[in-house]
Amino acid sequence: MARIVSRALPFASRPSLCLLRPPPLPGAALLRSAAAAPPPLPPAASLLSWRGLTGAPEPSLAAPPPFAGFLSGIRGFRKARRGPAAAKRSQPQDAAPPPPPPPPPKESEIELIARIGVEEDMPDDDEVLNIVEILKLNVPMAMKIALDGLVDSNYSTRDTSISDVGKYDKVEVSVLLCNDNFIQNLSKEWRDEDCTTDMLSMSQHIPDLDVPILMLGDIVISVETAARQAEEKGVTLLDEVRVLVVRGILHLLGFNHETSDEAAMEMEKEEHLILKSLRWKGKGLAKGAHDSSKLQPDSLDGQVTDSQKRAVTLRFYRPKFKYIFCDMDGTLLNSKSQITARNAEALREARSRGVNIVIATGKARPAVIDALSTADLSGKTGIVSESSPGVFLQGLLVYGSEGRQIYKRNLDQEVCREALLYSLEHKIPLVAFSQDHCYSMFDHPLVDSLHYIYHEPKAKIVPSVDQLLGTAEIQKVLFLETPEGILSALRPYWAKAIEGRAHVVQAQPDMLELVPPATSKGNGVQILLNHLSISPDEVCSI
Repeated sequence: MARIVSRALPFASRPSLCLLRPPPLPGAALLRSAAAAPPPLPPAASLLSWRGLTGAPEPSLAAPPPFAGFLSGIRGFRKARRGPAAAKRSQPQDAAPPPPPPPPPKESEIELIARIGVEEDMPDDDEVLNIVEILKLNVPMAMKIALDGLVDSNYSTRDTSISDVGKYDKVEVSVLLCNDNFIQNLSKEWRDEDCTTDMLSMSQHIPDLDVPILMLGDIVISVETAARQAEEKGVTLLDEVRVLVVRGILHLLGFNHETSDEAAMEMEKEEHLILKSLRWKGKGLAKGAHDSSKLQPDSLDGQVTDSQKRAVTLRFYRPKFKYIFCDMDGTLLNSKSQITARNAEALREARSRGVNIVIATGKARPAVIDALSTADLSGKTGIVSESSPGVFLQGLLVYGSEGRQIYKRNLDQEVCREALLYSLEHKIPLVAFSQDHCYSMFDHPLVDSLHYIYHEPKAKIVPSVDQLLGTAEIQKVLFLETPEGILSALRPYWAKAIEGRAHVVQAQPDMLELVPPATSKGNGVQILLNHLSISPDEVCSI
């Protein structure tokens, strides 16, 4: 029979599922079982004795090291088979003295190869990467004890197509860590079950295939689900991943707890023995399910559970987009120009997943900062500040990295003059926007509402048109009137009066804006993308 040694391949560069078994890497060192052993066992203990079996004693040898149980059991089995023949050879004969016994056959080594990978959509989470390094040693250890358990196994529900591994040179398994979305898609494709699960095991073993390598198969583990289960059970994420690895190995070796209660009991027993042998924490099939079910009632309406689920999920979710460009009025803000709690939470959740939020709006920058301050989303730690990038005033003002102005476009000065004079003559309130400031020709309640309701900078009253045009560069002007007045008079008049020189924009029924030709927030977004070297493929716009 062959002697088993374990080997863990170095962590490759984030393979996808179809690359779980790349060619062996050059220079990969063999990690023999002693190098990856748990703390020393008590004298004379072996893994077989933990299973209720005892290998044949060898008084002349010291206590076996950890993982010697499998080898000790094989030696004992050989002694039992050779016993009668050896006794017959030892009988005295009248002829020449018996020849010396032949040398024992040289033992070959079975390599236990574990390939550990992270699915490419997983972010670089430090805890996950640390678990990957630990699994390089842990998985071969679990394989070794699981294969040890096949010796003299009397489980009636296990598929025994894998039994004697002595004919193989290598035993190979792969473990892939992924997120919920990946394992759900995989479950739908492989099992026709559109649901999230903690672990999937896919056997690659072909019975009766005469090859020197036993390819057990692939174990896919969702760290998002594992993290939630670990929190429910009160164990660490590493503990839960180790349990799932053991469970996956047992599945690949023919155990299946879903077929019957007896099969579940037998698999639970073997899982417990392996975890105990390795001194790993964690809770197996029945215990884990029992603990999880007890925790559910603690949440009166499900909100706590949902919150906990989101909290552990966010750590491992890598979004499809790196940037979200978002409008304000009618998007983040409701009809009262207030950000809702749900939208504020969505912004925080997106940021926690590594998404950069960039505002693209017709508002001035101070208005956005003020509107989002009610949800603690403005300032240096928020999504908008005087040092953050953004697109404002319908794309006429664009701020880049560190909040520096990278683009500004002004409204034609003659159009500004005509609009200001029209406001004075017809007593229709008008607000002129100049970067972070607003100006008007006279006091009016609608001008004040632009500040108190819509968060725009409070307008400074400048009664002289020449004075205003001489001190400020105006990007756009905004008339405030009733919807009927805009529809019947203002819009038809200004659409004709500024044709070719400016453009009419109406975002609200009671507001009419005059802006330079070809003005759009989309143009401002494109300018900012070029400035920050961002590909449109990385952007979601709302």
